[in-house]
Amino acid sequence: MSEDIKNEEVEETVVVDEQVAEETIELTAEEKKEAKKAEKAAKKKEKKKDPLKEAQEEVASVNDKLLRLHAEYDNFRKRTAKDLRSSREAGVVDTIMPFLQVYDHMKMAAMSIENGDNMDAVRQGVSMIVHEFKRAVSELSVDEIDALGSSFDPNLHSAVAHETSEEVEEGKVLKQWSVGYKKGERLLKPAKVVVSSGPKVEEAEVVEAEVTVEATATEVKDTATEEAGE
Repeated sequence: MSEDIKNEEVEETVVVDEQVAEETIELTAEEKKEAKKAEKAAKKKEKKKDPLKEAQEEVASVNDKLLRLHAEYDNFRKRTAKDLRSSREAGVVDTIMPFLQVYDHMKMAAMSIENGDNMDAVRQGVSMIVHEFKRAVSELSVDEIDALGSSFDPNLHSAVAHETSEEVEEGKVLKQWSVGYKKGERLLKPAKVVVSSGPKVEEAEVVEAEVTVEATATEVKDTATEEAGE
């Protein structure tokens, strides 16, 4: 009989342990559920930031970008200005270098004139100056405009006078006072020229031409009068 009592107590203990275990499991599941709810609430709270704070952060970010952009532009402007100055200086040097030799020869010619009357030396010096000047101009890719004998071109020539000529036809360059210069398609200096107006017209020919014109005008007038009368 005592054994039966012991068996019943063991069974009751097992039942109680199972109930406690089930309650513990249920409690643990409930706690997990609550924990998940709390975590979600915390995340939502983090997402819901202060609008003013967000606006301030955005303004600060834009200001930072503007400051960086301004600094980059300022550096670019300074580099560009420096490169431009360097290019101008290099252009001046490249332009003036070929003419330094021309200047040296001009001084030599002037000294020859002051130190004596050796015209051969003066002629030689002037010839050297012209030669060096042409070479300097050629190094700069500048071409001379030699207009003598060519048709007058207002885009390249500047007419300073007109003269009659028996040899040169009308509209051709009769004389050239100074050559012109151009670089590529750009005109630097037009050639100053005298343009031929053709052979000289005799006074008798002029009078005859005037009489012919007057006679023709009279005939036209008479014809118109007769037609009007009819």
